[in-house]
Amino acid sequence: MDHKKWGCEYCTYSNFPSSNKCILCHGAKPPHIIADVTPERDIYKIAPLISENLKQSPASSGLTASQNARNSDSGGKWACPACTYLNWMRVSKCVQCLAVRHQSPLPDLTQPLYVSVSDSGAASGRTISPTTHERQCAKDRNNDLNSRARNAHKWTCHACTYENYPRSFNCTLCHQARDKSVAESEPSYANKNSTKDNNRMQSARTLEESYKATAVENKNTSDESCSRQVTAAMPRQQRSQEQSLSPKDKNDASPAGATAMSNNYTEDRRLKQLKSKLWEIDWLWLNACIGVVEGDPGPVSAYLATGGSITRQLSPDEVAALQRPSAFDTGHTLVHLAIRFQREDLLAILLAQSDVSSHATKRLPSHVSPDLAEIVRRQMMASLHQRKGEFPCQFTTELTTFSLPAEIEDLPPEIQEKLFDELLDRNVQKELEVESPIINWSLEFTDRLGSRLYALWNRTAGDCLLDSVLQTTWGICDTGNNLRQALSDSLSDGAIVFYPRWKEHEAMQNQVLHFTLDENQWEEDWAILLSLASQPGSSLEQLHIFALAHILRRPIIVYGVKYVKSFRGETIDLAHFQGVYLPLLWEQSFCWKSPIALGYTRGHFSALVSMEPDSNDILGAGALIDNREDLQVVFLPLVDSEGKLLPVHFLSPTQIGKEESLLREWLSCCVTESGMLVAQQKIDKRPAVMRQMLNEWLSRYQRLVQLRQLPQSPSSSSDDETDDE
Repeated sequence: MDHKKWGCEYCTYSNFPSSNKCILCHGAKPPHIIADVTPERDIYKIAPLISENLKQSPASSGLTASQNARNSDSGGKWACPACTYLNWMRVSKCVQCLAVRHQSPLPDLTQPLYVSVSDSGAASGRTISPTTHERQCAKDRNNDLNSRARNAHKWTCHACTYENYPRSFNCTLCHQARDKSVAESEPSYANKNSTKDNNRMQSARTLEESYKATAVENKNTSDESCSRQVTAAMPRQQRSQEQSLSPKDKNDASPAGATAMSNNYTEDRRLKQLKSKLWEIDWLWLNACIGVVEGDPGPVSAYLATGGSITRQLSPDEVAALQRPSAFDTGHTLVHLAIRFQREDLLAILLAQSDVSSHATKRLPSHVSPDLAEIVRRQMMASLHQRKGEFPCQFTTELTTFSLPAEIEDLPPEIQEKLFDELLDRNVQKELEVESPIINWSLEFTDRLGSRLYALWNRTAGDCLLDSVLQTTWGICDTGNNLRQALSDSLSDGAIVFYPRWKEHEAMQNQVLHFTLDENQWEEDWAILLSLASQPGSSLEQLHIFALAHILRRPIIVYGVKYVKSFRGETIDLAHFQGVYLPLLWEQSFCWKSPIALGYTRGHFSALVSMEPDSNDILGAGALIDNREDLQVVFLPLVDSEGKLLPVHFLSPTQIGKEESLLREWLSCCVTESGMLVAQQKIDKRPAVMRQMLNEWLSRYQRLVQLRQLPQSPSSSSDDETDDE
């Protein structure tokens, strides 16, 4: 007899045929289904009949819920309202067309009994309280069935020929407005739909009133006991769904929530259309943006490996597809995202990628002659030594200063322009010279004294400071991280001397801002500075410039902007790099007085060099100058464009207020005819290898001049022969 048992549709327990309720959960026994035989077998004719039967309200037709179930089910199966396919009772969607199974919005009388007991322990009765969420789901299912029945009346877009639903006023695919002639050609259909919609709304309104009447009758019932008993009587799946609903989800079940659900559906549909139009490179681009935000270098490397551009910006559609408006904004690039989320490792990768493309247009002397540049680098390394004693800092034994050869002025103007385009950083030159009067702001320096400064191009990221220092001295870049290693070793070995002076300098700055740090915080900051010095590509701070001045045994003058700005041009903080860095921890007699000049703009350092001056034109500016033939002088201002003295960094408390006297002690200073204090940068004779490297670089542009003159040489020679005859 086991095969005649019936399974409970709530807990799946198999009950005996004589049981009208489930023994386990007290669920009602499902009614016996009697299939209706329809004489019509044409599916195109059956579909409208079923749709009309489904649209009829049970309240108006007088049919019970069990009779409706018999009309829609056949032989233990239910008929799909769209394609009339007979599906098994356990499936909720049609197997053929995936249409949702139709369920009556009326409360099912076959549900288990919901017993509610008042506080007085009196009456108990059957209480049916369907939620607003269930009624809304039933309405949505009916709307979906009705829309499927009207598929034959779609209108065709005249722009992309896509077939749209009758209620769509714009094309779903191309968003083209619906043609008025198409809308006017179906007035009867629109009236028919509106009539059916009114009938459905009237039926839904009647159901809602009946639900309200039921709720009023049970108003005096205890809410707490009722909710506890109803939850206990629910089937397991429905009970888990009700418990998982948050207050926000319950609010979404209201009519306002239904509108929000409809808007979300429209938004999801639009996003799917946007994503379907993306190419493979677009997906790589979006994954790279997500990788930058999450700190994953894999997607970024994959995007760059396919030739993706780091200058690509996020479009509004791409921002919508990412669905994270708090992280992504229109116009952002990978560099912007790396700066915003402080992904320094990814920022170094992106900036290094930009350097690869820029090598094609930038030709430094070290790029033209890499073999000679390597010899110069080895010579520089051989000049580094470490001093023994209480201050074990490394230092160089050779005084070299790089300057541009004077032969550049003999080139034609167009060749000079090409040379400067390939040698200089035009953006830095413009920012320091045009946007802000930081360098070359006086005609006395640029014209009369011949001390115009030029900003050389170098690598970006955190290597720019070391590159600019070697460019101003040896004319090469620190591609082998040799100077960085010397910097790291000097700070680590000489920490006993560097740390107290750095702490004293930072404490005085913190005192101005009215805050102090404990010893643990000082040690943590010092450890960070040491790690930055040892990691290639890491950005460097003021302490590192101070240490480099001791390695070179000469002062370093930094001409820089006063404010740090974001990529959008907004002022973020004050820039404290501008000023003079003296090797104060060495004995004064152990150091040279000839300084080097650096430029600072937006987190980037550049080497500032001058053109090799003509020794016959040096006037001295009122100073006593050595008249050796191999010695030339360039004048560097020690005041800004407003006449204020440049700040001197890392002074002790006893040295504050004596800046000008310290500058005169540590540098070869003089005063110009206009009364400005300047420092003399002495340019000695270049080493033989550096001179050979510069000659090979300059000969390239001299050959360009010869090539331009070749077409004119035959005619000029023939003219000379004619004159001789």
